[in-house]
Amino acid sequence: MFAISTTCMAEVIGDDLNAFIKKAKQQGVIPEQLPTPYSNTSSFTGSHINGYDAMLRGILSYGTQGLKAKRGEKINIILGFDTYSGNYREIKRILNMMEVPYIILSDISATLDSPNFGEYQMYPGGTSLDEIKDSINSKATLALQKYSTLKTGEFIREVWGQTFINLPYPIGIRNTDLLLDTLRDLTGKEIPQELIEERGRVVDAIIDSYFYIHGKRFALIGDPDLLLGLLSFILELGGIPVHIVCTNGDEDFEKEAKEILQREPLFGSEGKIYLRKDMWHLRSLLFTEPVDLLIGNSYCKALWKDTGIPLIRIGFPIFDRHHMHRYPIIGYSGALNLLTLMVNTVLDELDRETKDSSSFDLIR
Repeated sequence: MFAISTTCMAEVIGDDLNAFIKKAKQQGVIPEQLPTPYSNTSSFTGSHINGYDAMLRGILSYGTQGLKAKRGEKINIILGFDTYSGNYREIKRILNMMEVPYIILSDISATLDSPNFGEYQMYPGGTSLDEIKDSINSKATLALQKYSTLKTGEFIREVWGQTFINLPYPIGIRNTDLLLDTLRDLTGKEIPQELIEERGRVVDAIIDSYFYIHGKRFALIGDPDLLLGLLSFILELGGIPVHIVCTNGDEDFEKEAKEILQREPLFGSEGKIYLRKDMWHLRSLLFTEPVDLLIGNSYCKALWKDTGIPLIRIGFPIFDRHHMHRYPIIGYSGALNLLTLMVNTVLDELDRETKDSSSFDLIR
């Protein structure tokens, strides 16, 4: 497959991709039989999440063109704009444990962290073209990120006539429970005891760490689905979301965020949502109304530098720390990873604050 999208000046000019591709094939520049899905204005309108959505819709539309659905038992899973390769491995682990037949649309895990065997491999894994064609036959499609699958979901519902379900990004206990319950209801597969025990261990870990997160005030910046998942989890931990900045969020996101905050009025009442604002705006908020912890991507280190507020790196992109994309942040396993990251950031800061006092304790 040779996927094509326009960027920059081609967007401004309004190049006709379909005509270019046809001409290229006629002239033999591109082999006639080579699949060439395309997307216009992938990120020119909106942000990277809209570009992801447009390109995925283009691939699915091209790959299943002319096919008629023959309903099977597989479940399509779309993680959305998700650069954590560990999340793809985690969802596959869960599906395999539940013995759910599935197709991941699209699987980037082996591409982002393929094993090194000493020999170069150009295409290490991923979703196959045969799986793309077969995805039209699946029983249903589950999208784990709503805001980066809007056009794709519309296409699957209207063109394929397939059940399309938007689920909250499965960060934390509540959202993971909902994912597993939905899989059970769709497939009739029971939730295995191993996953139930995994959930219990995370709950136990939350109880162990609750004292250090409870009452801590948070500022968050990121993509819509990530923020909604983090809001839910922070409230589960007894944290207080204060500043929620979503540069590419809209009024639907704001409504959903407010609904999550209202679920826990004791901890959610201070939360304020800022749409189409940036880190410069957040910088002002951090000075005028300081918080205890900041969650965001690597660019937020400038905010940490200016304000001194500890930064918890979650989101995209993370350039200045290694291997964080390999650890899942979804599912019960991901909840434990996030909890560990958050509470140890708090403990690191506590050690820094007490290093010259009698409170510099060995055991926390």
